[in-house]
Amino acid sequence: MSVARVLVTRHVPPGGLDPLVEAGHEIVSSENDAPYSPDELRDLAPGVDAIISMLTDQITGEILQAGASGLLKVVANAAVGYDNVDVASAHRLGLSVCNTPGVLDQTTADLTFLLILATRRQTSTAEADLRDGTWKGWGFLDHLAHDIHGATLGLVGYGRIGQEVARRAEGFGMTVLHHTRTPTGHPGYVASLLSLIEQSDVLSVHVPLTPETHHLIGPEEFAMFHPTSTLVNTSRGPVIDEDALVDALEAGKLFGAGLDVFDGEPAINPRILTAPRTVLLPHIGSATVETRMNMARLASQGVCAVLAGQTPINIVLG
Repeated sequence: MSVARVLVTRHVPPGGLDPLVEAGHEIVSSENDAPYSPDELRDLAPGVDAIISMLTDQITGEILQAGASGLLKVVANAAVGYDNVDVASAHRLGLSVCNTPGVLDQTTADLTFLLILATRRQTSTAEADLRDGTWKGWGFLDHLAHDIHGATLGLVGYGRIGQEVARRAEGFGMTVLHHTRTPTGHPGYVASLLSLIEQSDVLSVHVPLTPETHHLIGPEEFAMFHPTSTLVNTSRGPVIDEDALVDALEAGKLFGAGLDVFDGEPAINPRILTAPRTVLLPHIGSATVETRMNMARLASQGVCAVLAGQTPINIVLG
């Protein structure tokens, strides 16, 4: 296998690029970890054999066209989702696309459950009262929230991450239901999304961003929540209609919301930032040293496989 040039759009934890190093490939990246602009990616693409991209990189048809006119053979997106990559254009141009499924399931499920706990118990509100001096001592009716044990968790989507969240929920004594577009054959399947919401104390969203899932949870869905219900989203921000979410929170139709992803991030809807009873995190679902290293390794392995004329296990089809 000849030496190839691989553009890595952001810095990764030590060890993440070892497969590329061991194969003798040349790694191209910015010195200061600054993200590349679309114009920079377009200009760099023809001169590299592979791109390891991040979910914040918009790998457009224009960038892929430029790359395909030169050396580019594969784009490996260091994420499970790949809505930031124009996969149709890549395949039309004969380029391979890889992602990094599996390696971040446990870590994202952990973060999801952190948000479930924090929203049900409203820990952010309690901590804020402690820090700003509002709290004057223990009170029998102070900071009353809702139990996790005995509650019903509704999962929208039941892939690897959703199933890991379900496993954690069962350990906490929750009843677990789930909804997908097609029946899963697993216990707890609910055919209707609205019915799932109506039956759930906590709704946790685990679907990819597609045209069909954009604003999947909107005004009609929020009307089905109970005043004691909470919503958690660790999938993609645009799956939730954020204005409808804030309307529901302000009207008391929803007890709380925990969000790790946002529509239009890193820009955040100002209404979300001031909405009551929210726990907000800056898209850290997979942000552990171990998981980010493994994501980079899997992306690197996919690149090495394609460059060696092999089909990687993490190839994106269709």
